[in-house]
Amino acid sequence: MRNTVRWGVLSTANIGLKKVIPGMQQGQQTSVTAIASRDLAKAQEAAAALGIAKVYGSYEELLEDPEIDAIYNPLPNQLHVPWTIKAAEAGKHVLCEKPISLTAAEAETLLAVRARTGVKIGEAFMIRSYPQWLRVRELLDEGRIGELRSIMGCFSYFNVDPANIRNIVESGGGGLMDIGCYMIHASRYAFAQEPDRVVGLVDRDPVMQTDRLTSAMLDFEGGQSIFTCSTQLVPYQRIHFLGTRGRIELEIPFNAPPDRPTRLFIDSGKDVFGGGITTETFPVCDQYTLQGDAFSKAILEDTEVPVSVEDAIGNMAVIEAIFASGASGQWEAPNRFKNQHP
Repeated sequence: MRNTVRWGVLSTANIGLKKVIPGMQQGQQTSVTAIASRDLAKAQEAAAALGIAKVYGSYEELLEDPEIDAIYNPLPNQLHVPWTIKAAEAGKHVLCEKPISLTAAEAETLLAVRARTGVKIGEAFMIRSYPQWLRVRELLDEGRIGELRSIMGCFSYFNVDPANIRNIVESGGGGLMDIGCYMIHASRYAFAQEPDRVVGLVDRDPVMQTDRLTSAMLDFEGGQSIFTCSTQLVPYQRIHFLGTRGRIELEIPFNAPPDRPTRLFIDSGKDVFGGGITTETFPVCDQYTLQGDAFSKAILEDTEVPVSVEDAIGNMAVIEAIFASGASGQWEAPNRFKNQHP
């Protein structure tokens, strides 16, 4: 029995070349053996730079390779579901970049595909395999901060390039789809529930029409989550989990660096000057290495992937509801899917 999964990468997207592939190449159970691009020269250049053995000038050729077990799909958002389906139908397991789709209904089509093909399909929220997030789960479960009642967060960067894919509406660009999805995912993960209703404020760029500033409140049975995300603010990210007896803060919750330790703060609330804060430091590691190995392990051991299709559908349903609220000016309930769970 092999103890590594042979991966192929669809496209030379920057997130793959700069972050995910180098991380996966350090994994114990992942082997990135092929990369494809519609531009063969780009694929050859990427393969040479990253030391990848096989190069293909089309996505179809890669999917036809019998020596590829799994596909990493970092294509533009509107191509996530179509090519995930093609990969699954070719018998390949698929790790698809977030957001997994443009709509919840589109994401739901993957349930039938997964059932028919028998492959594993998951969404690439790398935070779910990272030590500081696993520690958050432990702290919440053990009641370290009492009962979780409130989550507050912010995630932003500044990018006004109209040619950048994050600023193209048709490609699923904008702040909520690109980075607000992390806040939604983190909130659902922490509460281990789906929100009953949401309300959102959406400010769109007058030229590009993407949401450049979105704030939302999610109403869970267990409490509330509130966040702001933006593509046109100073770069910043932070998240707080407030309970009845304490608070957890993640200093760099989402873009955890691969070359520096990360920190988590637990505050007993002893005083407003931080006298009750305990700091936990997590050793240097690459969250993309851990994500790749976690998915590979699920394939090798036939267990559940870190972020399932059902989980992805739940996240997309909340994203859609926030956009709907931004348009209606009212609370909106996320569409419920029968197979959905956090």
